[in-house]
Amino acid sequence: MNLTLKVLPDALTVCKVESVSDLPLSESLYFIGKTQEELSLVCRTEITPKRTLAREDGWRGFSVAGVLDFALIGILSDISAVLKREGISIFALSTYNTDTVLVKEENLSCALNALEKEGCTVIYP
Repeated sequence: MNLTLKVLPDALTVCKVESVSDLPLSESLYFIGKTQEELSLVCRTEITPKRTLAREDGWRGFSVAGVLDFALIGILSDISAVLKREGISIFALSTYNTDTVLVKEENLSCALNALEKEGCTVIYP
């Protein structure tokens, strides 16, 4: 697997919220997902809204460097297969440009080491 992964510098929180209307969208990382059943938010832990319906702290992440072509197949599948072998659960985020993978903070080093062994280059903040 020949990917360059950029480690995100901050601790992250995954939460369910009622609204995102009061979020300062100038922050470096926000990921908002909405379905018919819920409104989810991923953000730096220190700026998590005070009022959440549910939250889980303790996440860290890394993104695939560069802009990914939509024709590419299996990037998340390859990453998740390596981490599955290590017994590491993921929370995946995809944007127009790239994919970001979150793992629990205590699993970050193990995850990155496993991915490096598979040929990935890891860039630390």
